[in-house]
Amino acid sequence: MPSDTRIDVRIDDLSSPEVVALVHEHVGGMRDSSPPGHSFALAVDGLKRPDVTFWSAWQGDALCGCGALKALGPDAGEVKSMRTRAAFLRQGVGQAVLDEIVHTARARGYAGLYLETGTGEAFAAAHALYLRNGFEWCGRFGDYEATDFNVFMHRRLHPG
Repeated sequence: MPSDTRIDVRIDDLSSPEVVALVHEHVGGMRDSSPPGHSFALAVDGLKRPDVTFWSAWQGDALCGCGALKALGPDAGEVKSMRTRAAFLRQGVGQAVLDEIVHTARARGYAGLYLETGTGEAFAAAHALYLRNGFEWCGRFGDYEATDFNVFMHRRLHPG
């Protein structure tokens, strides 16, 4: 564990093999925790699209997590690819990344943020994080299909 416990969240171009490996870990984890055909995690190519902003989170020289914001139009965005490495769980990494996503969404003038995530024990910590941060359960959005294995959340944003 690095001596610097401050979490530095920065926009990332996904050019580092270490960051790419974390995205692969995230996609694999989502597939392992979801029934076949029910994981919607973006792979590296999806995260490099112009409508997606991707962040990596660091403690000193150690990569500890990531997250992304996908534009859904001029007034809304979607939280994507939230992942904390196992060695950094319960140390504020997810909160730091989510804070950056919310800050950016507000700066863009978005009225709200959405997300889709899974159900079950593997997703309980994520649900708790989002609920603590003002997200509420909602119906499906975009092209997602509602199933027994996914849930949807929304958070209204106020400018500033």
